[in-house]
Amino acid sequence: MKQCKVIRGGGAFHGKQGLDYFAGVSAESADSEAICMHILVMPPGAEARPHYHAAHETAIYMLEGSTSFRHGPNLEFLDTVEEGDFVYIPAGVPHQPFNPTAKIARALIARTDPNEQESVVLI
Repeated sequence: MKQCKVIRGGGAFHGKQGLDYFAGVSAESADSEAICMHILVMPPGAEARPHYHAAHETAIYMLEGSTSFRHGPNLEFLDTVEEGDFVYIPAGVPHQPFNPTAKIARALIARTDPNEQESVVLI
């Protein structure tokens, strides 16, 4: 029988993308079948490795601070994400977030892949 779960103070992990996350809901923590959700903390100057998520969509809510991200087939587009903004990244779209500011940025990230790191493809 499936049950509701509370995940307290999810443990930290270093993702393939080169950034640090605080794990929340995932297949590993909650036996999730179709979603993961965690917190990303980006210190000033942090930059992810360019990557995409094979066959999985990503939704982001910027909790604190400001970041930027390159995206598109050749990372040719650039957008800035401010506190309170939402971001949608379709499955298979290359992207590279980075923090060009002097302040820490925090974001809530949800993905349709319950196993957060399995669909990460570095480019």
